[in-house]
Amino acid sequence: MGPRETGRWAREETAAVVATVRTVFRQPGPERDSVVQSLKAAGAAIAAWALAGWWLQAPMALLAPWTALALVDVTVYRSLRAGLQQLAVIFIGTLTATAALGLTGDDTLGAMALALPPLLLIGTYRRFGTQGIYGATTALFVITATTASAGEIGHRLLETVIGAVIGITVNAFVLPPVHLRNAGDQLLRLPRDTGRLLRDLAQGVGGEWEAEQALAWHDASRRLEETLRYVREARQSGEESSRLNPGLRLRRAPSAQPPAALDARWATVIDHLRAITRTLATLAQGDNPLRSPGNDFFADWARLAETLAVLCEREYEALARREPSAPYRLEQRAVPEDVREAYEALDASFHALSGTGAVPAGELLAETWQVLRALVSDMPQEVGR
Repeated sequence: MGPRETGRWAREETAAVVATVRTVFRQPGPERDSVVQSLKAAGAAIAAWALAGWWLQAPMALLAPWTALALVDVTVYRSLRAGLQQLAVIFIGTLTATAALGLTGDDTLGAMALALPPLLLIGTYRRFGTQGIYGATTALFVITATTASAGEIGHRLLETVIGAVIGITVNAFVLPPVHLRNAGDQLLRLPRDTGRLLRDLAQGVGGEWEAEQALAWHDASRRLEETLRYVREARQSGEESSRLNPGLRLRRAPSAQPPAALDARWATVIDHLRAITRTLATLAQGDNPLRSPGNDFFADWARLAETLAVLCEREYEALARREPSAPYRLEQRAVPEDVREAYEALDASFHALSGTGAVPAGELLAETWQVLRALVSDMPQEVGR
């Protein structure tokens, strides 16, 4: 990246961090959940060390906070599952390391050469998930810091169990994570950020735009795609967080999950917005062989983009006003008259074009039509013919 791109990236990242910090203090959501989970993980690790290292004076107390830290996961179900997986791989790693030390006469290098290859291979077993690597790391701890005695083996397993019990207990009973609202929080960003992008596009195409500005538009459309991915991940976490979670009993009105049909709808909007920004970026290139459709066409396109931005803003306001426990409704909506008029004016501008300028104009018209169809689900088919 050049200096200008680096500066733009730094400004965007700084603005995003500042916005995230403000959100943590202003309202509940995934940002605040992340802070809570981080504090819980730190507290679990400290408690595990206090019990294993300070009170019990365990010879390798590090395993207890290390295990507790890893098991404060995003859901209680994942903590339990990861705890069982980690106990299994640590047990295997401890026994393998002990056997390697015995076979090599407590030779550290020889024990590593003997134990690590099979443990790393075992760690790839899919049933162990992301915990598989802990078998090899546990073996490293055992080989480098202990002997092969039965007492040392017992201490390693006890320290691991202490950390697992504390980590799972803290996650399950101290503000247990319930992510049912997170998918809705992420979904709320889609109409808001889509409306912002459409307004930026409408304002930008009214004059001459540079390649850097077109790249910023395209980056914004890619970020919309990332937000949609977060919605899907949050839905999965929400469904998972309601399993084996005592925190659900404390919530009288759990948050409703947005239907998957909304994902498909916004995926369509985002796909076609990316195509629009890609076309605009192509027109901004100096070596582009196609001619611009002209100011009249872009004036009509900007007018239509403004009306689509209004549709997104109305949807954002409706979602923001919805009660967390209220179900999501996929309502059938008529085409607003201003949207219809703006599209018909753009269609007329396209048919008045000729030459190479009609090629990008046709792409923009077709892609914008698809965005319009996705935002207004019951649009009559005669519009756009």
